[in-house]
Amino acid sequence: MSAILVPVCEEEAAGMIRAAAEGGRRLAISGGNTRSGFGRPVEADAVLRSAGISGIVAYDPAEMVMTARAGTPVAEIEEALLENGQMLSFDPIDHRAIMGTEGEPTIGGVFATNASGSRRLSAGAARDSLLGIRFVNGRGEAIRAGGRVMKNVTGLDLVKLLAGSHGTLGLLTEVTFRVLPRPQTEQTIIISGLDDAAATRVMATAMGLPLEVSAAAHLPESVRGRFLGGHLPEGAATVLRVEGLPASVSVRAARLRELLGRHAPVSAIENEASAHLWRQIRDVAPYTDNTCRPVWRVSVAPSAGFQVVAALRQEAGIDVFYDWQGGLVWMRMEADPEADLLRRVIAHFGGGHATLMRASERTRQVIAPFEPLPDPVAVLTQRVRLSLDPFGVFARRIT
Repeated sequence: MSAILVPVCEEEAAGMIRAAAEGGRRLAISGGNTRSGFGRPVEADAVLRSAGISGIVAYDPAEMVMTARAGTPVAEIEEALLENGQMLSFDPIDHRAIMGTEGEPTIGGVFATNASGSRRLSAGAARDSLLGIRFVNGRGEAIRAGGRVMKNVTGLDLVKLLAGSHGTLGLLTEVTFRVLPRPQTEQTIIISGLDDAAATRVMATAMGLPLEVSAAAHLPESVRGRFLGGHLPEGAATVLRVEGLPASVSVRAARLRELLGRHAPVSAIENEASAHLWRQIRDVAPYTDNTCRPVWRVSVAPSAGFQVVAALRQEAGIDVFYDWQGGLVWMRMEADPEADLLRRVIAHFGGGHATLMRASERTRQVIAPFEPLPDPVAVLTQRVRLSLDPFGVFARRIT
């Protein structure tokens, strides 16, 4: 078992990384260890955890910007925001249930994995909210990039580079990000009984209307009963969320029901029931089954999601549901991962990304969990890695 290093400040972390570089040792980067099953299994001499580098550094609700150390629990961030009627706009996914892990998700881990929920469709991904960072590179050097506003172009490039890098380029020690006002109320419109193709068309129609739909998902009949304790109406459920001031939500939701009721039966839930449903969609509730059955996160054009699924079902047993207007397909394989088949089908329908989120350790050793990079991008990626981590200190989960 690898040693666990938990520095309590950036300077201590930098010293640990410098010592590893000088001693030819490899470190696996971790926050709260809630995403430990991502990517390939890694062999490291020690695990370097940011959980000890914790605390909110600065927060001015009027500016809607917060700075926090990377090891700060997401729950602590959300509690502070809730007190001021604000929220993380991208609604980060909590991977613990689907990954079968414990611990506390950290804000650094959220940005290091670009963990984004259902509101990504309207508010952008985690990296889109990230304004500035501090991190330690593979030489043990502390680097600051970006700031509290989006104007430092040079810094912004590094900010975007570290977001989603899964700890392979450096250890995040501090993040600055923008937040948004929390909606006063929400309502979810449920259209029942549509097949995948019809649901895709309805979601596209809804998103094209000037009604500010903040999330759109489709839950086929195979998974519908695993949401809200089985209390969704009979038949596949196509769900659309509207949020904001009560009067505005009421008018927009009524208009959606009027327009979409022509396609199929329509109903609605609101406030806590609606919020609970979207937490379950975000956190992939149907596949939190305490197994290692392979689960893929497939990102394609919204119009291509159902086509990819239909083609795959001709050759493999799969169970799916759709988020992001059909562009994010959560897919559980009933047997083998079928990586080559899946990626071939995705390429046929215009391209995209397939990430193996959960599988046995043996499977993750022999299958590329992340989408293979085109050769020119792979060369550029390697040059970036050599620049930030020339001694190969940081263990790589993504190659």
